[in-house]
Amino acid sequence: MEFIQNEEPDVEKPIIIAAMQDMGNVGNIVVNFINESLGTKIFRTAKTSFPTYVIDKGGYIDLPDEEWEYRCTEDLVVFGGGKGQPQSNDELNALCQDVIDVAKKYSAKFIYTLGGFHTNRIFGNSPKTYITTTSRELTKHMEGLDVETTPQRSIITGFNGLILGFAKKNEIQGIGMYGELNEPEIPQYRSAISIIKTLEKLTYRKFGDTSQLEIRAKDIERKFKN
Repeated sequence: MEFIQNEEPDVEKPIIIAAMQDMGNVGNIVVNFINESLGTKIFRTAKTSFPTYVIDKGGYIDLPDEEWEYRCTEDLVVFGGGKGQPQSNDELNALCQDVIDVAKKYSAKFIYTLGGFHTNRIFGNSPKTYITTTSRELTKHMEGLDVETTPQRSIITGFNGLILGFAKKNEIQGIGMYGELNEPEIPQYRSAISIIKTLEKLTYRKFGDTSQLEIRAKDIERKFKN
């Protein structure tokens, strides 16, 4: 994994939102929405050293441009989005550690991550967002904020789970937010909206108008109904 520092951001004690593409593309949708809505600026880039796949363009192949961006604005650092995740444990661990190193460099006190929560519950147009945290004490602190914790024990794989483990190991508080979805293969805009609303509640800040995400959700629903 290669890390390129494009410039030095003017941030101090930011919160960090870090998520990568996962089920229903939820992590990607939320990260892209925040970056577009807040006009964040790139200050660091992570690139995989080896391709995890090739693209067949019909008779010849091309290499994917796999990279992930660190962006910032005021007291916020946003990492992730992009396409896919590193496929090797070594690269995934290196990426998680780099997020932690960035958090320490700028004295970040909190890391939020997010993704999809696969469920068989029929929730219509109102998926729930479940949270889990890096400590029992932090989860107890969430009780008065009208949020629901993950309903059962489970293993959270990939970056959007592992980053919480790295945060805990480095004594940085972290919260994972996972939006319900029934169809992991389809972009889940309503799950993303649910997560954004939960994130606004937990951070006491606004991330933007989600009406365009509502429109995309309806387009997807229409397409797959037909």
